[in-house]
Order: sequence, then structure tokens, then C-alpha cells
Amino acid sequence: MTDNTATTTLITGAASGLGWALAQAAFQRGHRLILVDRDAMALANKSEQLAAMDPSRVTHFALDLTDGPERDCLIERIAARGRLDVLINNAGITHRSLAARTELRVFRQVMAVDWEAPVALTMGCLPLLRDSGGCVINIGSMAGWMPVLGRAGYCSAKAALAQFFEVLRGEVADQGVGVLMVYPSFLATPIESNALGFDGKPAAHARSSVGRVRSAGWMAERVMDAFERGEKRLFPDRFTLMASLLWRLAPDLYHRLMRRRFAVELNS
Repeated sequence: MTDNTATTTLITGAASGLGWALAQAAFQRGHRLILVDRDAMALANKSEQLAAMDPSRVTHFALDLTDGPERDCLIERIAARGRLDVLINNAGITHRSLAARTELRVFRQVMAVDWEAPVALTMGCLPLLRDSGGCVINIGSMAGWMPVLGRAGYCSAKAALAQFFEVLRGEVADQGVGVLMVYPSFLATPIESNALGFDGKPAAHARSSVGRVRSAGWMAERVMDAFERGEKRLFPDRFTLMASLLWRLAPDLYHRLMRRRFAVELNS
């Protein structure tokens, strides 16, 4: 029998990386899941793994969230189900390429996936979230707060995402809808292995990073804990918070350190 009192959570990019870790963490906490990903085969496989434990709590939809009609169809199907408590905008894409070399279509693709799709999906689901007194969880990035060399498009998209949802937070505060912004640093997920190069093909060079590279499972547990505590923003580790403060207090020093640490980006 379906438990209609369970929290219903939609997770995008749920077939791998942080999305899959979030799906497992939410499922373990009793949530009913709506899993979304563009990789139909991987999504079906992951959904089956959870459904083997409780088929009544797992539904999945394979689609490209940058496709407007497909996205609208998803929203209609969710509305027909009657309830949505949590929307986790996790799906994302990045690039590793110098801004001056990067083709404009790569920037457009990153913005479409990392900003337009989550914004459009949230706007479509907002009536359901109002009805349930629900919450939107956005997987942002430290790159939305501070510059990261070789990621101009990604930084732009994540900054736009943060600003949009901080504005939305204030506008829906009296409507019972919460917003949790998550700002990870570097995670061991496929988003980096699938990064685009300057021409839209896979990036040719390995990523540079600073601080400790955390696992998706580590991050997912902290996101779910923050949601349950009703937090508004999550800086999951001390490095992320300190780096954001360094950028604001000593931006020239930050740039010198960034150029030294990310020298490979300048030569790519």
C-alpha cells in the first residue's frame, strides 16, 4: 500500500553522482521518490535497485530537462500524481576551457542546463510546493560565489542560479515554500569527467582542484541533514566558507592563489 504521508521528493540528474547519492539518502529516510535523468538506461537501472526494496516509493522519468515540451509534460504528470514536497535541482554540466577560446554555444548549453532548466522546472512545480508547504533544494557551487579559472560559463550559471533563488526565497517566504541553497566545493562525481571543452567535445585536460575532494555520499547526507533542520544555505565544509570569505576580503590575493593553483587552465 502506498504511504501518502511520506515526503515526495523529485531529484534531477538522479542516475549518477550526487543525484544518485541523494536518491539513496532520501529513500533511506523514508521519502517517496520521483527520479529524473536524461540517461534512460542508467535511470531505469538505479530505479530498479530502489524499487526492489519498496516499489511503491519509486517512480522515474527519462527526459532532457532543457527540452521545454518534455519538461512541461513532466510537470503535468507530477501534478496528476497530486503531491510534491521537495524539488532537488541537482542536474548539471560544466566545462573546462578558457573564456576567450570557448565557443558561445558551449556557454549557452551550460546556462541551459545549470540555470534555465532548474528555474523553469521550479516555476512549473511552484503551485504544488505551495500546496504542500514544500522546499526547493538547489545544488549550487562555490563557483557561484567566487571565480574559478577555466569555468567562466559554469561560474556564471551558478551565480545566476544563486541570485534567482535568493530573490525567489524572499518572494515566496509568506507562501510556505522554503529554499535551501547548497554550495559544495569539489566532489568526486561524473560532472567533472563529463566536462565540456571549448568546442563542446569532452575536455582534453584533467581538472584542477583545491581543498579535499569529497564523495557524493558524504555530500548527500549533509544536504538531507540541512533540509531536515530547515536550513537556508549549506556550506558543507570549512574550505568552501573560507574561500568565499577570502574572495570578498582579499580578492587580489585570491586571484594570485587561483592563478598559481589553476596554472594548467591558463595553458590549455
